[in-house]
Amino acid sequence: MKKTTAISCAFLDIGGVLLTDGWDHLARRRAATNFKLEWAEMEERHHLTFEIFEEGKITLEEYLSLVVFHQKRTFTHNQFRRYMFAQSKPFPEMIELVSQLKQNLGLKIAIVSNEGRELNAYRIRKFKLDRFVDCFISSCYVHIRKPDADIFRLALDIAQVQPAQAVFIDNTPMFVQIAEGLGIQSILHTDCKSTRARLSALGLNVAESPQSSDCL
Repeated sequence: MKKTTAISCAFLDIGGVLLTDGWDHLARRRAATNFKLEWAEMEERHHLTFEIFEEGKITLEEYLSLVVFHQKRTFTHNQFRRYMFAQSKPFPEMIELVSQLKQNLGLKIAIVSNEGRELNAYRIRKFKLDRFVDCFISSCYVHIRKPDADIFRLALDIAQVQPAQAVFIDNTPMFVQIAEGLGIQSILHTDCKSTRARLSALGLNVAESPQSSDCL
């Protein structure tokens, strides 16, 4: 199937689009409850460190030492890390949709995401994202994070496309606004059905999977 549009590349977030958010405030609150941590203190420490963690400037072990293990605990780093990783769940209908953009329409697929290195690597491996993603412009690898517009400029350079040749899919309104300001067609993702419709309006039509109930 040939596409009838100038768009040749799709930029996507991971958290909130292909998978659940890896370590958002809801996951952190669940962890605080599960491990009986003081929520306000954990959140304060998280907000002081998460930017450098997502930019790949400290490791996950260093992040956990600052946020959780600054005092003696009854559980280990490995126990907490396993719980942290287990918060990630897939959105199969979106994974299928993006796979079809690549397989059926021949689009380049690039991730533009804010994630720490170890969590990013786990999510890529666990959910086999590298089967259909061509490159990962993850904040932990490039040391820039959204909302810095330079991460989008870098993504355009790596993918070797002009802004008008790309579509960006993200569930954060500010990030969509920034990409649009650079001339990139952008979709504010809320669910598979509406994103499929927006892609179709851009000329990117893919057949619906009969197993994908969210897209019906």
